[in-house]
Amino acid sequence: MNNNLQALVDRCKERDALGQKELYDLYKTTLFGICRRYLHSIEDAEDVLTESFVKIFTKLDDYKGEGSFEGWMKKITVNEALMFLRKHRLHFQELDTFHLEFGEAPHYDDQLEEADIMGLFEQLPPGYRTVLNLYDVEGYKHKEIADLLGISINTSKSQLILARKKMKELIEKKLNISNGK
Repeated sequence: MNNNLQALVDRCKERDALGQKELYDLYKTTLFGICRRYLHSIEDAEDVLTESFVKIFTKLDDYKGEGSFEGWMKKITVNEALMFLRKHRLHFQELDTFHLEFGEAPHYDDQLEEADIMGLFEQLPPGYRTVLNLYDVEGYKHKEIADLLGISINTSKSQLILARKKMKELIEKKLNISNGK
């Protein structure tokens, strides 16, 4: 952590309100982006962002300087989003993955703007969106996802497969790509 950030964190540990506001202003956009990837409603994302910062400020003494401070805050934010989803009864459909094939995540970076992709992403059912976030964006493994969400590894895998398939369909529809049908 650079000296400026360390000094800011130290101020926050001392409950310096201006320091807390400065840290909030520095990271609110990044952490809100994480909240929006998991939560459809802007209001819910704002609530989770607030809860995340409360936890960040109250747990600052737990950060031991190992790894990135931003990464530590992101992990807290992801966990807060997952707790919100569990609290609001996010359900996953159990599917037999035997007949499903893993597809690669579609890549249309050169054809769609980030806002377009986020708009399509928000159309995914919450279960699909959550697993896709955890696996493709956050880099969790299926066992970790299963443990975090209280689902089976096969459910995690099937949700990812179906999320990628649905996202591909949404992107192709947006780009008017025909599947030869």
